[in-house]
Amino acid sequence: MPTSVKHLAAAALAAALTAAAPAAAQTPAAQTPAADSTIRLTSVGAAVRLAASRSAAVEAARERAAQARARVGERRADLLPTAALVASDGQRTFNTAAFGLSFPTAPGEPPLFDPNGQVEGPVRTVDVRGRVAAPVLDLGAVARVRSARASANAADAATDRAAESAALAGAQGYLRALRAALLVRAREADSALAAQLLRIATEQVEAGVGVGLDVTRAEAQVASLHAQLIGARADRDRAALELRRALGLSLDAPLALPDSLPAAAAAPGPVDAVIDSAVHGRADVRAADLQLQAARREVEAVRAGRLPTVGVFVDDGRTGLSYAHLLGTYTWGVQLSLPVFDGFRRESRVAEQSAAARELDVRRRDLREQVALEVRGAALDVATTAEQVVAARERLRLAEQEVAQARDRFEAGVSGNADIVTASLALTTARTQLVDALTAQQAARVSLAYAGGTITDLP
Repeated sequence: MPTSVKHLAAAALAAALTAAAPAAAQTPAAQTPAADSTIRLTSVGAAVRLAASRSAAVEAARERAAQARARVGERRADLLPTAALVASDGQRTFNTAAFGLSFPTAPGEPPLFDPNGQVEGPVRTVDVRGRVAAPVLDLGAVARVRSARASANAADAATDRAAESAALAGAQGYLRALRAALLVRAREADSALAAQLLRIATEQVEAGVGVGLDVTRAEAQVASLHAQLIGARADRDRAALELRRALGLSLDAPLALPDSLPAAAAAPGPVDAVIDSAVHGRADVRAADLQLQAARREVEAVRAGRLPTVGVFVDDGRTGLSYAHLLGTYTWGVQLSLPVFDGFRRESRVAEQSAAARELDVRRRDLREQVALEVRGAALDVATTAEQVVAARERLRLAEQEVAQARDRFEAGVSGNADIVTASLALTTARTQLVDALTAQQAARVSLAYAGGTITDLP
């Protein structure tokens, strides 16, 4: 007598969950690159860290942070001396009346220049000199540097947030790809069971103890599972492509996934402790805090523009009518600048930036409430999915038992194979539900880690 269906179903499920590395994560044999070029994702943590380091969104955020740091240097330049070399060589004409001067002449002599003005020249002028200016006191520039530095810190925190978002997308893509691969193996196990039932029905007809209807039912079951297997393979290949995209890899990059869904991690600590850690350490919360700080610094910088500035300047060079006769000249001094009135432009900017700071403060408070909600919701999902896994395992056990009992009745000639076909359909559903429950359990743990700001620390 053939092996009992109960043992067969258990072996098939074991093959579905612990078979060799999924073909979905491999390129076809004819296109497989060298073995050492395969990217092996041994855990969800490996996918998380790969996505956080290679995602296009993270790279773009890094460049935005670099821009913000460069702006700090631009603002700091206002506090440093400036030097320039200036050289000019040219000719000009001039209107004598533009001097505003009259040159006395002897009585009876005509004036030296026409009182209405006359054009004289051209006169060649050569001027070569260096100019240096340095601020001595500029509190407005100091405030602008502080504002730019706060904005750079906020941009760095935004980069961390982009890395966390990319990590979440990578983890979700990883779990989808692994689920799709496991469903392919489950459908292969179902197809193997259906093929064996078809063989048994055919043998019974040939032995004269069965009916053709049983063969037809078995053939229909084989055809149905074959169609499901085709769809599962298509989903597997599509999920593998989406995973590569989420990880920032080439769509042809060879991947190797583990043989089964990862084991359930230890239960998280108290929810209140996770919430407290999240509202102080999550990247988006830190980014919101730093953005608010940058907005307040900007208000201070605008207000500091009302303060006087003190600087020194030196201008030294040589000038003359030709290069052969140049004489040294210089200018130096101390300059005090005090803004008096700018058409209320500065007051308007203060009002604008203050409103922007208040808006950021509202968003920050709302974000903290959202973080608490996400952590509590994810913790509930972790607890619920753990119970669903237990229920799914029990349903699978009962489905295997039902198949075994129906097969015993069929082989004993007590009934046709309608019962075993129905039981095998229930077994197919139970296998799918177990894979879905295991995937949901891991997805809930990923969501909890993301909500708590520790997703990049996943094992």
